[in-house]
Amino acid sequence: MRSLLKVLICCISFSTLSATPEFSVGQVWAYKTRSGEEQSTLVIDKVEEDPKLGRIYHISVSNIQIRLDTGTVANELPHLPVSPETLKSSCTTLLGKTVPNAKYLPGYRLWKEAYDAGHAGVYTISVAEIVTVTEKTLQKPLAHP
Repeated sequence: MRSLLKVLICCISFSTLSATPEFSVGQVWAYKTRSGEEQSTLVIDKVEEDPKLGRIYHISVSNIQIRLDTGTVANELPHLPVSPETLKSSCTTLLGKTVPNAKYLPGYRLWKEAYDAGHAGVYTISVAEIVTVTEKTLQKPLAHP
């Protein structure tokens, strides 16, 4: 009887560890950040269903330090379209709820236009990797025709 109880407790523990959190609009999450950006958070600004990609989360990330080619620093990425896997692999602690970041709308509109034309997609890498890729991209001088 005692060994059966231990097995049941183990099964319950493992099943709760693998439970996927429910992500929804307005949630503020801590996530696995880059070194030095441990205070960074993300907000889920919009959730939409797409016939090709399934669920798409539109997030904004704040309290980051992205060095630009101009020598200035950006501390926010107001719009990033991400997959459910990105959030599952990145988010660590639900910190609370807030209203969506209104700054995401211009970026969302540009993304949506490009996506509808077949020229954009969603990120499937971690949020920290997205921040790094974005920083590297923004550090490159723009090519002039």
